[in-house]
Formats: sequence, C-alpha cells, structure tokens
Amino acid sequence: MAILSIRNSLALLLLILPACNLRKPDDRSLSLPFINKPDFTPEWIARNDLRYDSIHTIPDFSFTDQDGQTVTGKTVDGKIYVADFFFTRCGSICPRMTANMSILQVKFRDDDDVILLSHSVTPDMDSVPVLKKYAADKGVISGKWHLLTGKRDDIYRLAKKEYFAGDTIGYYQTGNEFLHTENFILVDKHRRIRGVYNGTLPLEMERLSDDIITLKKED
Repeated sequence: MAILSIRNSLALLLLILPACNLRKPDDRSLSLPFINKPDFTPEWIARNDLRYDSIHTIPDFSFTDQDGQTVTGKTVDGKIYVADFFFTRCGSICPRMTANMSILQVKFRDDDDVILLSHSVTPDMDSVPVLKKYAADKGVISGKWHLLTGKRDDIYRLAKKEYFAGDTIGYYQTGNEFLHTENFILVDKHRRIRGVYNGTLPLEMERLSDDIITLKKED
C-alpha cells in the first residue's frame, strides 16, 4: 500500500509540474499573460525569469493604410494596439468584426496610447481607394484605426507566423491557405501578444477593453 501511495503521489506531481509555468508569478508589475505559441497557451513570465528576454514579439513590418500613409513597426512602438485580419468584400464574419472594432474605436477614441490595425487578406483587391471608401462607410477615424494593404505574402507571413492568426490553432500553416479568422489580437507597448479574443462577439469587446486598461497600468 505504501508503494502504491508513493506511485500515486509521483503521478500527481508529474501532472502538476507542467502547469507550474502557466501560473501567475508573484510579480505585481505583470498583469496579463504572454502568448508565445500558436496554440495560444497563456504564460505568466516574471521579469526575473530567464525566459523574459526571449518572449515572442511582432517583428518590423511596413504596410499602407487607407490614407496612403505608411504604417510600420515604429507606428506602434510604445502603443497598445489591437490587430485583426479582414477583407472589404467579406459578407460573413467581417462585418461583425468591423462593428466590434468600432466599439473599441469609440471607447479609446481620445486615448493616444491605443490604436487599431486591420490587415486586408485580399490586398490585391483592397487597394488604397477601396480601403478609403470602406473607411468612410464604416466611420473609421484616420490615425486611430488603420486599414492596411500591401504585399499578400508579407501580410500572410506576419499573420500566420507572428500573430498566430491561422484558421487552425496549434501549428503554422504553409501560408497558401486563405486566411479567414475572427481573432482580435492584443499587443502591448513592446509588441508582445497579451491576449486573443473572438472579434465577432460584442461581449468579448468588454473583456478586451478591460485588458487594454489593465495593460495601460503596466510599467
């Protein structure tokens, strides 16, 4: 019986240990988890953790918005931003996503620390004039909410390998599949992913808004 008890204790310990890294550390300067993998596993990594300096970050990029302005990594440096992927001709999830992004635009309209990036997944069709008209129709505010177009390969590579925004969770797709995801991705001032939300649900915008406010309190 004693041997059996020891074995059961060891089995329980093996189940608990993998989850230890997912627990929030005793670090009051850290509020939301980091997303470092395409399966969206949340990880609370304290600043004194050896892994802190290798947290996944969004690399530099360069696209063009609805006003013909170049939007790069420098545009979002020091900003909290929400990224999503859409296309203007979409008749399914995109209208709901646009409506919900508008909720965030209204809530953070006067907050210069928060911006919104919507990347077109059909950039060949979504030219600057097309995005300009879409922006006018949807009440998009220039400088606050950027509708982005550019090279398809660049957008898809960034979406799937950096934002983990593929349609299938848990692995990197080849890059050839059409990208159609409802995810809104919250990125902090250091270009690190801090949350993923269902962009078709208004209720999720409340959670996302709360998380933005929480991020603003971080050092």
